[in-house]
Amino acid sequence: MLMNMKEILSVANERNFAVPAFNIGTGQILKAVVECCEAKKAPVILALHPLELSFQGDSFMAACLDAAHRARTPVCVHLDHGSTLEEVMRAVRAGFTSVMIDASRLPFEENVRLSRQVVDLARPLGISVEAELGTVGTVGNDAEGGSAEIIYTDPAAAVRFIEATGVDCLAVAIGTAHGLYPKGFQPALKLDLLSEIKRQTAAPLVLHGGSANPDAEIAESVKRGVNKINISSDIKDALYQRLRKTLSGDPKIREPFQLYLEGIDAMKKVVDQKIDLFEASNKARYYDFGRK
Repeated sequence: MLMNMKEILSVANERNFAVPAFNIGTGQILKAVVECCEAKKAPVILALHPLELSFQGDSFMAACLDAAHRARTPVCVHLDHGSTLEEVMRAVRAGFTSVMIDASRLPFEENVRLSRQVVDLARPLGISVEAELGTVGTVGNDAEGGSAEIIYTDPAAAVRFIEATGVDCLAVAIGTAHGLYPKGFQPALKLDLLSEIKRQTAAPLVLHGGSANPDAEIAESVKRGVNKINISSDIKDALYQRLRKTLSGDPKIREPFQLYLEGIDAMKKVVDQKIDLFEASNKARYYDFGRK
């Protein structure tokens, strides 16, 4: 069932779990994610980055919306890291139920101005808005981008930002980076900072760039108030690592319904593990849709 992100995250905030937001870059990823979430009765956010939208085109956006409508669990279709009004408007016209405006690398007042503009545009249409305060790092092997230096979210600034913009959820910078971390890199979340942000704000909080962070650290971030966690690199790496092995094992294979089967299974293992880690399994029952 298609819902907006405010509806989905309000339950997660109340029940203290995190909804997975998987970047849906191909039909194979869409298939794996929706099938897993239906099987585990977990709400899900189908996230598409503007580069993914440009590559796949409007027909793929329609496929994501169709999958959401048909799903037997709450589903939101969300623009991930939109950086301009033009990108946001494309998602709005396509029927997305949620958008992210990422102006985090702009000065605070400019971030507020642009985020407020998107809220004023989207809210009358029933579309939820995510924004970001502080900068998530990058290790340079992803599409989402980021900053070479992490600027941590200040709790007091988060309060002012939410009040000034009216955003439905806020992505915070507490020590993660987009992409797969290189060998030997030891990420560490500032969990005390997360707790302080959550103490001072009522809005659902979002974690970007958590690939390769220890599971125990991610689980603790959920306990401390993160309600949405983005996953991109982990599932794509599972798909294409398996695909390389499939092709090397049988160079003559060419039918997509044969070629991608093992890769889809590899992704499903990652998706299932993330759903359980985020405490999202069997949470569909807490939504109006889940009680029908």
